[in-house]
Amino acid sequence: MEPHEQRQPASPRAPFAHLTPERILREVETALGRDCSNLCRSYNSYINRVFELADAEGNGLVAKFYRPGRWSRQALQDEHDFLLELAAEEIPVIAPLPLSDGSTLGCCDQTFFAVFPRKGGRCVDELLDEQWLEVGRLLARVHQVGERRRPRDRVTLHPAETTAAQVALLCDSGLIPVDLREAYARIATQIIELVQPLFARGEAIRIHGDCHRGNLIHRPGESFFLIDFDDMAVGPPVQDLWMLLPGPPEECPVELDLLLEGYETFRSVDRASLRLIEPLRAMRFVHYSAWCARQVLDDGATSVIPDFGSRGYWQREIADLHDQLARIREGQHPSGNAP
Repeated sequence: MEPHEQRQPASPRAPFAHLTPERILREVETALGRDCSNLCRSYNSYINRVFELADAEGNGLVAKFYRPGRWSRQALQDEHDFLLELAAEEIPVIAPLPLSDGSTLGCCDQTFFAVFPRKGGRCVDELLDEQWLEVGRLLARVHQVGERRRPRDRVTLHPAETTAAQVALLCDSGLIPVDLREAYARIATQIIELVQPLFARGEAIRIHGDCHRGNLIHRPGESFFLIDFDDMAVGPPVQDLWMLLPGPPEECPVELDLLLEGYETFRSVDRASLRLIEPLRAMRFVHYSAWCARQVLDDGATSVIPDFGSRGYWQREIADLHDQLARIREGQHPSGNAP
């Protein structure tokens, strides 16, 4: 990542200690310029702190306080700008509410926050054929807006940039056992070097970046809503497609075909970009380990994976990356004669 402004100072071990219910309500009331009820219910959130509120008229609100030190003001503004552009096109996302000063980003003791309208909905475990088409159409419309311009301070999803930086973070973190560190670095570097040429000429636009089914909510009588743009990035559009699939492309050809059919209603797909799926999956393995590591480094603990950082965890990660390297090579040499 090449930041365009100075990051906030590194967060302490208790970065949200000042967020008492009274303080949250006061900050939101001041920012919105309207009174709230006494409701202040905490939602589960690993990185940020998210609270359900309601204004005095009973309108549901969600206040999201972003973890200090994770994003610059401009990076958060990039997320909000993208959401506002999408909402202006009547694409079903949940955009931040305007604050009384005309912005969408408030600040409470160096902790940025935003307020969103509360919209209920549920996740769908298995999509029907028509729903696969609908989700494809939704993502194509998101990408139509995403390709219009670049953000000013968001990461570019690329093996030589994001993944290489994440490997370096992990190897320098002290969280990998010393005798496994070289093996992890070696297999991750092999993957980076092998897949890097595949990204050389591909399309890179604003994307959701973390488009799994948990970030699709369904509202009865309405379309799917795409939520949680925290990991918005610049990257290949296929990144927002593959994570929705129930398995590798060869194991779910019907679902992939429906997703692409819906997508191509509004936007063409470079079918050659599908070869990025397995490299992106490998990059996701590294990304998730780095994400967990950041939790430990910031908070001193993680509640994401009970055995994260254990010897067994890293042995499994190394084995999974070896398996993924074999899949990538097999995809490059479909005859099975991979070197």
